[in-house]
Amino acid sequence: MTAWRRASFLFAAAVLAINAWAAVPAFAQQNAAGYPAKSIRLINPFPPGGGSDAVAHLVSQRLLDRWGQSMVVDNRGGAGGSIGTELAARSAPDGYTLIMATASTLVINPLLNKVPFDPVKDFDAVIHTSTVPLVLMVNPKVPARSVSELIALSKAQSGKLNFSSSGEGTISHLAGELFKNLTGVNIIHVPYRGGGPARTALLGGHVQMNFGNLLSATADLKGARLRAIAVTTKKRVSSLPDVPTFSEAGLPGYEVEQWNGILIPHGAPKAIIAKLNSEINKIIELPEIQKILINSGAEPEGGTPEAFATFLKADIAKWAKVIKDTKLKVNK
Repeated sequence: MTAWRRASFLFAAAVLAINAWAAVPAFAQQNAAGYPAKSIRLINPFPPGGGSDAVAHLVSQRLLDRWGQSMVVDNRGGAGGSIGTELAARSAPDGYTLIMATASTLVINPLLNKVPFDPVKDFDAVIHTSTVPLVLMVNPKVPARSVSELIALSKAQSGKLNFSSSGEGTISHLAGELFKNLTGVNIIHVPYRGGGPARTALLGGHVQMNFGNLLSATADLKGARLRAIAVTTKKRVSSLPDVPTFSEAGLPGYEVEQWNGILIPHGAPKAIIAKLNSEINKIIELPEIQKILINSGAEPEGGTPEAFATFLKADIAKWAKVIKDTKLKVNK
């Protein structure tokens, strides 16, 4: 190659590189210096009233206080969280659309159903906000006050008792299926469009039991509108000290935890992810936020985006094994 041709080649390559850079969307080139310059949308893929909704509003209010820019919680329920999650996945990765994800939406549902998003490839982790136990609750009219009594009742009325969930493929659904698998009971799954409607159905006596999110159910439990049978964690929770774990109640090996975390559409600037992570970590560390979460039965988390990404991948592997071991139907 002559010197002239080499120079021409290098010039052409430089022009292509410049054009390629110019074609990159503006949000991919920006840093976090002026962020946020407008309102941020935090999609909660469930209707109002569920545990993820409570965490979303805690974070959004404190971010408004700290930044002076509003964070609007956008409830988009349906299809076990898939509708809102797909909306987030297809949004521009400019830092102005986030999603309040849960184990149900980002782990369980994609393992059980064909969903229009990839939980790992379509999102970047921002922060693990909290972990929330589930609690097996019954309507007060149900004549069972322990796990053993509920198992006996379910066997005596095989196929006649129902359990509600926040939707097909959610963790509350899987919790019920795991309970069925370990006990051999025949209880009927009734899916709803979120944890709030599922709990409302239980309060109204339309279903007999629910494996619900403790964060959103505490008020009804303390008000005796619902009866707690057992918590799904390894240890008892401070907000319900008199309620046993499943292991204590005679069903070892039964353990289910919900988690909440914030993610962003894949490709968002790392500087914006880092800024969001830093600010939300500070919010989670606030004494009043810690108190609210703990009193509601949640465990505050926090940490780095990298730690949350690692946690998410491990949780997918864990539940994939559970689904295989329990032979749950996979709708692909």
